[in-house]
Amino acid sequence: MLWENYLISERMKKKLYQSEITDFYFWRTYDGQEIDLIESNADSLKGIEIKWKDKKIKVPAAWQKNYPGATFSLVNPENYLTWIL
Repeated sequence: MLWENYLISERMKKKLYQSEITDFYFWRTYDGQEIDLIESNADSLKGIEIKWKDKKIKVPAAWQKNYPGATFSLVNPENYLTWIL
């Protein structure tokens, strides 16, 4: 949980410093599918899954079905610096 909190707070700071208007959300369905962070702005909708270990993850089926134009990505210790800097 600390890893997720750290990355989300740094990402929010980055967007603020860049003067990008972005809304941040958490997404979860009644059957337990979830995405750690949703970024929404005028141009796009992005789902971001944050993991400590480099796992292969699947895009939640409900996310794909309900938001077909949205992107989905994984952030882990190997790629987090490019995501928050």
